[in-house]
Amino acid sequence: MPFKKRKAMIKLTMAATHSSDRKLHDAIFEANAACQEAIAKNGADAVTNATIGVVLDEEGKLAVLPTVEKVYRSLDMRDLTAYAPITGLPNYLEMVKNLVFADNEPEGYIESVATAGGTGAIHHAIANYAERNDAVLTSDWFWGNYNIICKETGKYLLTFKLFDEEQKFNFGDFKNRVDMLMEVQNSLLIILNTPAHNPTGFALTEEDWDNVLDVVKSYAAKGKKMSILVDIAYIDFAGEKNETRKFMTKFGGLNENILTLFAFSMSKSYTMYGQRTGALVAVSSSKEVTEEFINICKYSNRATWSNINRGAQALLVKLNQDKNAFADYTKENIELYEMVQNRANVFAQEAESCGLNFLPYKGGFFIAVPSKDPIAVCNKLHDDLIFAVPLKLGIRIAACSVSLAKIKGVAEKLKSAQDKIDAELKSKRKNK
Repeated sequence: MPFKKRKAMIKLTMAATHSSDRKLHDAIFEANAACQEAIAKNGADAVTNATIGVVLDEEGKLAVLPTVEKVYRSLDMRDLTAYAPITGLPNYLEMVKNLVFADNEPEGYIESVATAGGTGAIHHAIANYAERNDAVLTSDWFWGNYNIICKETGKYLLTFKLFDEEQKFNFGDFKNRVDMLMEVQNSLLIILNTPAHNPTGFALTEEDWDNVLDVVKSYAAKGKKMSILVDIAYIDFAGEKNETRKFMTKFGGLNENILTLFAFSMSKSYTMYGQRTGALVAVSSSKEVTEEFINICKYSNRATWSNINRGAQALLVKLNQDKNAFADYTKENIELYEMVQNRANVFAQEAESCGLNFLPYKGGFFIAVPSKDPIAVCNKLHDDLIFAVPLKLGIRIAACSVSLAKIKGVAEKLKSAQDKIDAELKSKRKNK
């Protein structure tokens, strides 16, 4: 009996054509949802949650810096409920600049605008410094939200290979991608998430930055508009404050058609994830360019969220103006960094011992393991009640959310899962 020809199903949509096919698939939250199901079934003690990008303490509870909580609770109710200026509280904006650069402020004009977290800063950079239908360039290991924001704002994301064969910064592929794009574009926005890169924990070296800037300068000299967005969301989990910021002085005295942007976030350094407060900071040799920056970001603020959480801004100002409170906060922040670093160090040591290949980790919340079939490997890990995030190129382990006790043995179990999946793939290819 022949198959009957079916009529094509026409999907009813009321959305505009550019929005009708949008559907969010977030691997991080999907992995965490699966983990929560396992916790409900087996109990939290039996499950290892290496999915979520927040710091959990050794008891598995959300870590909150005590001094941050103390100062936040001391704020006047009006600071929590009143509107903030569209660009942000003036004291907050000045404080952000000090926090971003510490003792490494580059020469030039510097301005900042408050945003809804680091995500808001990235949104404004992509929305305003990449032409519609143009490419935005970042590495092939990247935070998935970069791609979503590009699509939302009418751009597309192009990637270069972050690592070469020696697992060092792949400057050759970076340059090739820039060269290719500059043949067809008059401007380019480059996003580099460093130090403490999400999802690998990698950081560019001083030499890497020199090479990147040489390429950018060469095209700026030809009249191209070149912008670099440095995503520093995890910088306070990368090492000593000034050591991790030394590269920032390199952005001083550059050509006027080179703009450097920094995406600052209060989420990680202040354990204020849900308060959604950050800033976009601009550095330029041109005062005209930074004045334009303020105007267009103010416009974007008004068009999206109108203004930013006043309470979190007031917290940052009060905390940093009180010498005793700031000293206590700094001590607590370092302890939080060391807790995450110790967990990552255990994973790295055990990975080296069992022969598990992982990408160069220098700091931050995450460690990445390359994989030919990340989804299959993560599913296999579920047998051991270990939950990680499958990415396009590999697996993300959130050292930030796994206690020191639970992270022991994860590398070995991941290696075992990886080997089993590789053997299955090899067997399938052989039997074809």
